[in-house]
Amino acid sequence: MKNTNLTYDVEETPPFRKNLVYAFQQLLAIIAATLLVPTLVNVGTGGSTTVTMSQPAALFGAGVGTLVYILCTKRRSPIFLGSSFAFINPLIGAASFGYLGIFLGAVFAGLVYVILAIIIRMAGTRWVDRLMPPVIIGPTVALIGLSLCTSAVSNLQTSQSGEYNLIAILVGIISFLVTVYASVKGGRGVRMIPFIIGILAGYALGSVFTAIGWAAGIDYLKIIDYSPLVENFSPLTLHSFLSVPDFTFVGMFKEGASQLGSTGVFNVLLLFAPVAMVVFAEHIADHENLGSIIGRDLIRDPGLHRTLLGDGLGSIAGSFFGGCPNTSYGEAIGCVAITGDASISTITLTAILCLLMSFFTPFVAFVNTIPTCVIGGICIALYGFIAVSGLRMIQTVDLNDNRNLFVVSAVLVLGIGGLVLNFGAVQISSIATALIVGIIVNLLLRKGKSPAEEREAEEKKYESDGQDKLF
Repeated sequence: MKNTNLTYDVEETPPFRKNLVYAFQQLLAIIAATLLVPTLVNVGTGGSTTVTMSQPAALFGAGVGTLVYILCTKRRSPIFLGSSFAFINPLIGAASFGYLGIFLGAVFAGLVYVILAIIIRMAGTRWVDRLMPPVIIGPTVALIGLSLCTSAVSNLQTSQSGEYNLIAILVGIISFLVTVYASVKGGRGVRMIPFIIGILAGYALGSVFTAIGWAAGIDYLKIIDYSPLVENFSPLTLHSFLSVPDFTFVGMFKEGASQLGSTGVFNVLLLFAPVAMVVFAEHIADHENLGSIIGRDLIRDPGLHRTLLGDGLGSIAGSFFGGCPNTSYGEAIGCVAITGDASISTITLTAILCLLMSFFTPFVAFVNTIPTCVIGGICIALYGFIAVSGLRMIQTVDLNDNRNLFVVSAVLVLGIGGLVLNFGAVQISSIATALIVGIIVNLLLRKGKSPAEEREAEEKKYESDGQDKLF
């Protein structure tokens, strides 16, 4: 039965031209984060290693990983896999062991998911429901959105020079307002592509301010940095339009295993495996969130074992090309929530576009010219919808029960407060820390009956005793 809240349900396929536009919109929603991960890893290494991670290769790897995920989940889960920020520190550490060290890290992370998938396939998912009920998942999903707010605001107020800029804030807010208006007030076609319209509006306004800034010699008005495009087309050659990404496997074959060694293998394992266990909890939260949006229980169909298998194998396959382990993207989930397009064919086409666009040099160069303030404005809507989805789950929880109140409080306070646990090279993120503490609090408080349940039991016992005396 069709989900009436969706414009296109999972099995439905929009007309090709529309689908192409919707897929391009998904691409724009996920591309900034996907391209940022390799950039941050390169900055983190500071040129101290032979490894240089490639943006186009990471984009190609995200497309490959998503296609693997779609196959593993039998085309029933419309999630896009992109470069995971959780693995930035492990990637920086593994870079000292060469390209093979980076790929081996993704293999270890992927194998953690595969092993968990096998365990869940044998033991079922009932324990997941008990361990992470709505009182846990709801605030965790909300926390994922809320934790990204700092990133959105930071991008919103930043000019091309990286400094606080009121003009950048204006451009970002206009991008957000245009996106909201297109999504709510636009026609049916416009409501399906609010992010494209919002980005184009922000880019156009930023271009106007930048042109004025160049003409008047005022750097403060220069919102857009066109240098990636200028450098790409100077000189003008075939390479300016088409080029093969610097794939990770090429670097592996050139370097061999000379930088790794047996000690390196163990070090890489310690860098990646613990982080994969942490991201496992976010994997469940993302799929619970998407399931609530599209009206399906993805934990049971296609099954948590299949989504984990897809995530694990997708990370391994994607890293073979792009180096970055992948993870489910909240930006893509937010896009589904706002547009109502849950079609798996759109996600598939998005992955194919990633493969094609990674060879098209001007596209990657153009994406790098989109002002961070415009991305920040768009992310207000994307991250906000993730947070609201989690709050919607909490509505089903009885917060008059102090047990639930303390669990939700623990998750939100620790997560928003940013409690991070560092164990040497292993770091447990604030979201994972909050989730772990929330689970512990919930398990402790669930022993025995709540005060309300005890009163109800006493009332039933009293009524039963009264009836016995009558007879």
